Amino acid sequence: MIISILTLYTLALLVVFLYAIAQLQLVFNYLKAQKIKDTAEKFNFKNEEEIPYVTIQLPLYNEKYVVERLLKNIVQLDYPREKLEIQVLDDSTDDSVLQSHQLVERFKAEGVDIQHIIRTHRKGFKAGALKEGLQIAKGEFIAIFDADFMPKKDWLQQTIPYFKNEKIGVVQTRWTHLNRDYSLITKVQAFALDFHFILEQVGRSFGKHFINFNGTAGVWRKSCILDAGNWQGDTLTEDLDLSYRAQLKGWQFKYLQHVETPAELPMVMSAARSQQFRWNKGAAENFQKNYGQLFRSKKLSWTTKFHGFFHLLNSSMFFLVLIIAVLSVPLLYIKNQFPEYNFYFYVMAFLGISTLIFFVAYFITFSKIHEKEKMNFLKFVRMFFAFFSIAMGLSVHNTWAILEGHFGKKSSFIRTPKFNITHLNDSWRENQYLKKSFSFTQLLELGLFFYFAFAIYSAFKVNDFGLLVFHIMLFFGFGFVAWKSFFPNFQFLKKRK
Repeated sequence: MIISILTLYTLALLVVFLYAIAQLQLVFNYLKAQKIKDTAEKFNFKNEEEIPYVTIQLPLYNEKYVVERLLKNIVQLDYPREKLEIQVLDDSTDDSVLQSHQLVERFKAEGVDIQHIIRTHRKGFKAGALKEGLQIAKGEFIAIFDADFMPKKDWLQQTIPYFKNEKIGVVQTRWTHLNRDYSLITKVQAFALDFHFILEQVGRSFGKHFINFNGTAGVWRKSCILDAGNWQGDTLTEDLDLSYRAQLKGWQFKYLQHVETPAELPMVMSAARSQQFRWNKGAAENFQKNYGQLFRSKKLSWTTKFHGFFHLLNSSMFFLVLIIAVLSVPLLYIKNQFPEYNFYFYVMAFLGISTLIFFVAYFITFSKIHEKEKMNFLKFVRMFFAFFSIAMGLSVHNTWAILEGHFGKKSSFIRTPKFNITHLNDSWRENQYLKKSFSFTQLLELGLFFYFAFAIYSAFKVNDFGLLVFHIMLFFGFGFVAWKSFFPNFQFLKKRK
């Protein structure tokens, strides 16, 4: 039994260590990229003949709280009207369909080329809607925005010119956050997404490794979509799937860190959980679907395959972290009662360098986001520990999603509820799309809250405090996630005014 625990614990730590090494190389790539000036060829928009036709696709599903804000924002984009078409791809099943239709008719009357495309089914979910719209799209380039995104007026002017290079299949921009400071939940999500959009996307792009279209706030070349096999709805992250199929075909992706596209973060635990479930399960499905082709490709370097492997396996780190966390408690007692294993624990302590790598990587991202502010290192430390605590608190929920993805269990595309809330005094409580049901994973999270309370007690019992900080983070993380899941309306403090 002891050997089994030590073996499983070691394997989990080793894979996390290799993942950390991959992240460390992205750090070096990111730092090198900051010294390189963008010399990419671009369309000259001063010459009208170089301005291509663009179709904007807006996939909707029950978005009554944000559809008006979205459409008002999109029709204000600065681009020649005679070369711009807007498709509202509406799969809604509630009264937001009428709301969308009225808005579309209003903008049509004002001279906007906009269509309201309604399907009588949800086959293929978002991928199916995008594919159906693509069949009649007039644009050579397809810009896609989810319902909660608010591109700036010059967004098309900043992105479309890069397609002058005929090898470019996608231009992706960086997400920013309309409601970053609304709550601890939104702050933690912003902290994680900033890491992806600054360090990971830039690092992979600079290293000429595979990056991904993020499902929104980007533009596709229509011929690239078709060449790669079009949108497919057999995974929950159709964006990652098409991204890998396109790059395996030889298409290049351009990532624009300097072009920001603001969006709304889920501010309720149930909404964040549904988004996390879809992203993590979809990533696991994509690993199963695409990693074979990735490794069989003779055109790719082993470095690109290494990064692609961990990119596709990214979500599965939650499973490994959960294993490490659960086994860390019996390890305390093994270490205390079996001194003959001391050498093993000294060796395993070295793998703890993974935490240091993550700490440095996230600090670089945090510094970039807050470069115009007076840097507060303690603020970063608080956010780093809060983020990893809550991420570990979601590890049971995400592990369930990951296992379903790897074992091929199919499920519906569950949308993330949108709120149209950006101010601290705004309330989300009346949102009709919020789920109020409980799941088995929430009971497990509550059980692990007590389990890691026992872990903290155990540190004092065996007089070994090497894992105490880790267990305190787990105690806080599972406690916070359970509390916000069971009692989403409870607030310790009144809203600030």
